Amino acid sequence: MNASTAIRGVYALADTSLLEDAVFLERVEAALRGGVAVVQYRDKSTDASRRQHQASALVSMCRRHGAALIVNDDVDLALAVGADGVHLGRDDASPALARVRLGPAALIGATCYNRLELAAPALAAGADHVAFGRFYPSSTKPGEIYASLELLRVARATLDCPVVCIGGIGVDNAAPLVAAGADALAVGSALFAPGVDSERAARALAALWA
Repeated sequence: MNASTAIRGVYALADTSLLEDAVFLERVEAALRGGVAVVQYRDKSTDASRRQHQASALVSMCRRHGAALIVNDDVDLALAVGADGVHLGRDDASPALARVRLGPAALIGATCYNRLELAAPALAAGADHVAFGRFYPSSTKPGEIYASLELLRVARATLDCPVVCIGGIGVDNAAPLVAAGADALAVGSALFAPGVDSERAARALAALWA
């Protein structure tokens, strides 16, 4: 799978802290019906059985909808379930190690926070797309510092890879990020918070690239 074509559009953050187990897969599939292009599976728990079950189910689900499944932080889990790749932060495995473990076709994302200078080393080490943020207030990462639209514009002009934006993004504030050059928008609460119609929200976000 090629990052330049796969990492584009709505990038759903399927975080188990946002969704109860009973509705987790149902809500993610609803978002996929709405046009989600990438699903990132996030589970910070130590329940290995649940993680294996949910990640495996998401791989099959994403295949049915023509989307990519990326595992947050866990190269071993991505390898075990046949996910399309991983996303790595500052405290995770290196992109170089992930590339060796997962192979040349894997999608490997690296978080660059609000620091453009982190992108080139990550790409040189084996990442094929990068993420910046947070761009807006975020309930899942309330302590993170902010990235700016100017950073996004410079990143888009200088980096030869897909650029993902993350942090507090929803239907009401996504358009400026797309206009500034975002290839993909990583969205969690705006898709999966209680009471949200996941399919409808995904469809509204996907329309920004129509």
